[in-house]
Amino acid sequence: MNPQTILIYDGSFDGFLSSVFIIYEQKIVYPVIRRQQEMNNQLFTISETVYTDKIKAKRVWRGIKNKTSKSQQKIIFSAFLSEIKGVENTLFSYLKNMFKEEHSKLIDYSNKDILKISQVAKMVGREKHRMEAFVRFKKTKDDIFVATIEPDFNVLPLLINHFQDRYADQKWLIYDVKRAYGIFYNLHKVEIITLDFFSKQNTTVAKEHYTSDELEFQYLWKTYFDNVNIKSRKNAKLHIQHLPRRYWKYLIEKNNI
Repeated sequence: MNPQTILIYDGSFDGFLSSVFIIYEQKIVYPVIRRQQEMNNQLFTISETVYTDKIKAKRVWRGIKNKTSKSQQKIIFSAFLSEIKGVENTLFSYLKNMFKEEHSKLIDYSNKDILKISQVAKMVGREKHRMEAFVRFKKTKDDIFVATIEPDFNVLPLLINHFQDRYADQKWLIYDVKRAYGIFYNLHKVEIITLDFFSKQNTTVAKEHYTSDELEFQYLWKTYFDNVNIKSRKNAKLHIQHLPRRYWKYLIEKNNI
C-alpha cells in the first residue's frame, strides 16, 4: 500500500503551483496539498515541505494558460483565494483533468471537481463585488485614503485593477485586518504591504489621524443618509439581505461620527 504524501506549502499561490510541479516531477501517486498552519493528524503518511519556487510556479502556470481560456484561469485563481480547507486538492483534481484534455478548452461541468471549483469561484466573485461596493475610504492627515476590510475570502488581489483604475489620482490603502496585509497605491503602482498599526483588536484609524475635512464629510454623509432614509418604507429583512451586518462597522452611514 502506497502511503499518502502530504505536501506542506506556505499558503501562497506560487507555493501551490510549486506543489503541483513537485507532484508531477516526483510522480507522487497519492498527494495531499496542505497549508503550513493546518495540522496533520493522519497516520501512515509522508510529509514533505514544498519551498516556493517562482520558476517552477511559472512553468505550471504557463501550462495552465496553454490549456485554458482566460475565464478558466480566473476561476482557478479565484477558487484558490477562497481559502476553503482542502480547496488545493480539489483544484489539483481540476488541473489533473484539464491536463488530460488534448485540445478542448470547454469546461466539463459534469465533473464534480470542476463544478465545485466553479461554484467556489462564484462565491469569491460575489465577495469581490461586495468589497468594491462597500469599501469606504477616509482621508488621513498624510493625504492617504485608507479603508479597512474583513472579507470572507482573500479578495484583495482581485480588487487591485478596480481601485487602481477608479482612483488613479490619489494615494490609497485597503487593508485586510483579518489576514494582516494590504494593497497600497502610491500614484505609480500597487504594492503589497503589512503594517503593525492594524490588528484584530485595532481595525480602524483613530479620529485624530483624519483631516478636518474628512470628519466634516463623514458628518455630512451620515446626516444625508439619515434624512433620505424614509422610516415608513424601511424593510429590515431586505436591507440585511443586500447589506449583511458583518459589513456595517466599516460603513460611515452605519456608525456614529
